[in-house]
Amino acid sequence: MRVIEISSPGPADVLRVVDRPVPAPGPGDVVIAIEAAGVNRPDLMQREGHYPPPKGATDIPGLEAAGRIISVGPGEPQSASGRVWKVGDAVCALLPGGGYAEQVAVSGLCCLPIPDGLSMEQAAALPETFFTVWTNVFDRGRLQSGETLLVHGGTSGIGTTAIQLAIARGAHVIATAGSDDKCAVCVSLGASAAINYRTEDFVERVKTITEGRGVNVILDIIGGDYTSKNLSCLARDGRLVQIGLMGGATATISLTPILLKRLTITGSTLRIRTPEEKGLIAASLEREVWPLVADGRVRPIVHATFALDQAADAHRLLESGQVVGKVVLRNTIASATAV
Repeated sequence: MRVIEISSPGPADVLRVVDRPVPAPGPGDVVIAIEAAGVNRPDLMQREGHYPPPKGATDIPGLEAAGRIISVGPGEPQSASGRVWKVGDAVCALLPGGGYAEQVAVSGLCCLPIPDGLSMEQAAALPETFFTVWTNVFDRGRLQSGETLLVHGGTSGIGTTAIQLAIARGAHVIATAGSDDKCAVCVSLGASAAINYRTEDFVERVKTITEGRGVNVILDIIGGDYTSKNLSCLARDGRLVQIGLMGGATATISLTPILLKRLTITGSTLRIRTPEEKGLIAASLEREVWPLVADGRVRPIVHATFALDQAADAHRLLESGQVVGKVVLRNTIASATAV
């Protein structure tokens, strides 16, 4: 089968098409003929040599895919909700790697049925961001109806998902983004306010918007110098959920606001979790979120699609900072198309 290989750590040009053996399913696994695969920032980090795959995982990049099951391994593979997978089922899956390929083997626990009305390209844009947002905003962050969520990077795949899910579940959202146009997108998705972090002090704006109360939950992909600013934005009993370190892995903060406002700082990564742990998230998504996707209240936003052999171009686009939502690879040879 054709796959995209990282020939050596470096820029997008190190991605190349090579032939690899087709995967064989292990116990509880299914093999998916991939029709579309999502492109995510962790893929860029892996390509640069900063995010190695977990022990035992393939070196082929790609953390999510959609397609049809073409074979199943021993043990009657099932979804986390107990659905028995069969050849021909249309699924999307969260992967530890291997999405940039024509086939992938993955635990049935990490697969979900494709919600009604979604194309393969849309379905491929679901798993990585929806698993991440659900486990961090709603499990770890405990966001409740009526509370306010601050989302940094509101037009990213994570950001567009977090805004929509929070609104659909009765919360209020404030988002930050890097341009007035991107702020307008955040508002169009349901955010009550959006802050251009290049021209405004988001701490002061959050205080103004919330009339000094602060926000209940913050979903942050930046880290670094943002950490102390985030603590200033939180209300009493607020929760800071850290899922990225684009601004750096270290920060100097005062512990005083944590004590005075009874704050919680938490965070997580997704890729290294076991299939059983990911399956628990998958079951929650199928129960709580898939109905919202099926009825159109929440949708993945696909900015552009590329053929598999144009993976380098897809990476360059994501690196440009111009993407709203997700970039997707298709298992075809075709020109890029923007949505």
